Amino acid sequence: MQFASRLDNVETSAIRELFKLLGTPGIISFAGGFPDSAMFDVEGLKEASAKALAEEPGGALQYGATEGYEPLRTQLSAFMKTKGVEVDPSGLIVTTGSQQALDLLGKTLISPGDKVIVEGPTFLATIQCFRLYGAQLISAPVDADGVRTDELEKLIAEHKPKFVYLIPTFGNPSGAMLSLERRRKVIEMAVRYQTLIVEDDPYGDLYFDQAPPPSIMALTQDVPGSRALVAHCGSLSKVLSPGLRIGWMIGPAELLAKATMCKQFSDAHTSTFAQATAAQYLKSGRMPATLAHVREVYAERARAMGEALRRELGDAITFTQPGGGLFFWARLTGAGGKVADANVLAKRAIEKLVAFVPGAPFFAEKPDVATLRLSFATANVDKIREGIARLGSAL
Repeated sequence: MQFASRLDNVETSAIRELFKLLGTPGIISFAGGFPDSAMFDVEGLKEASAKALAEEPGGALQYGATEGYEPLRTQLSAFMKTKGVEVDPSGLIVTTGSQQALDLLGKTLISPGDKVIVEGPTFLATIQCFRLYGAQLISAPVDADGVRTDELEKLIAEHKPKFVYLIPTFGNPSGAMLSLERRRKVIEMAVRYQTLIVEDDPYGDLYFDQAPPPSIMALTQDVPGSRALVAHCGSLSKVLSPGLRIGWMIGPAELLAKATMCKQFSDAHTSTFAQATAAQYLKSGRMPATLAHVREVYAERARAMGEALRRELGDAITFTQPGGGLFFWARLTGAGGKVADANVLAKRAIEKLVAFVPGAPFFAEKPDVATLRLSFATANVDKIREGIARLGSAL
């Protein structure tokens, strides 16, 4: 069978391949990028789905508008307002998870050979998705304060990209948080070079001790002409339930119109039942308490993982303690003659019944084989301590 040539440069997810090994009895996994199912507000979702069926069964069970279920768009508009973004319900579209928003961006913006700047490292599915549409990906380096704006500006000036894709708040996999100063610089660059900035924000509500700076989208209100140069992707997957598959995209009207057209061809619309359930949940007012609980649990697990890494691996590893999100991004130093290749360590770790994701696949260019990603979301504190001890033994 002859497949489309666009598949030639796309590989299956290294993470999905790793999951095949995770069924081994007794394994402790830090590999997944998903939230802890024990954190789901099951009762709240039960009530929300029951209300959706009781109050508007036709709307919840019938075909719906491609742009999204109107009550949900209204609730998402209000949700974004609590985060400093003023957007009319008509100014956003509902997507099947924020993953679909990335696919729609690829479909509407990328022609084969177009240049797109991403962070190095960045979300693996973004690399795969944009390459599927023929993008030439260019990596902008990241440090503890997010993308390095000095290097980013050089790359924008040199390559004149179709757009720049960033995960500025507790990024996957970097865990980094773009500083307020750098966020403002990104907006200034968007205006100066008339370049679209795509802000992906699935983790921004998962902060620990203090809230992150306002989103890039929120900060556009301070810079005339910048709002039309920023698209914002949001999601309920990490804060409520991935199974609902509810995401959204805010952006320039012409972009949303093209994205809606492409979505019609793809899935007609996101599940109306899921949208109606999400709308009732947001309307119920339960989200703040849910977020407070999730933040407390994840903060404790992140502290435990940081302490265990320092204790068990010492100077053989370096990392920045995350202030939110789901991930540690670390780098092996090779100190004391220990292994400095995460791919080698990953195989040894599986033998010790602990799993993580090597970092190389998260780079669109010049992969760093010494890097690795660890998620603390789905393991309790005792499992984290035991798992990191096993990792230390493997090292």
